[in-house]
Amino acid sequence: MSYIDAFVVPLPVANLASYRKTARVAGAVWREHGALAFIECVADEAPYGTLTSFPRAVKLKENEIAIFSYIVFNSRAHRDRVSARVSKDPRVKDMMETNRRLFDSERMIHGGFRTIVEA
Repeated sequence: MSYIDAFVVPLPVANLASYRKTARVAGAVWREHGALAFIECVADEAPYGTLTSFPRAVKLKENEIAIFSYIVFNSRAHRDRVSARVSKDPRVKDMMETNRRLFDSERMIHGGFRTIVEA
């Protein structure tokens, strides 16, 4: 079974093109270091829920959209090895700086998930 790192990011709509550009570089970096897949998605149908929802989770503001991202690995151990290599890649420092300007990282949610079903 694979292992997934998942993220939800509140992104100002005006920053979508810049975010996409940075995400393409990030995807290349992660894949070069061994990630199986790197996926970035923009919310198309993610209504503001009564109790919980993607917009609530990141305290989405007016003129912001939710970005859902995930990176696929063979296992948690594989994720840990890839992440260690990515963290040493000089391109990552530039991406982190760019992301600080593009969205409020304090409202981002993230986590690692073991898959229990793959169909």
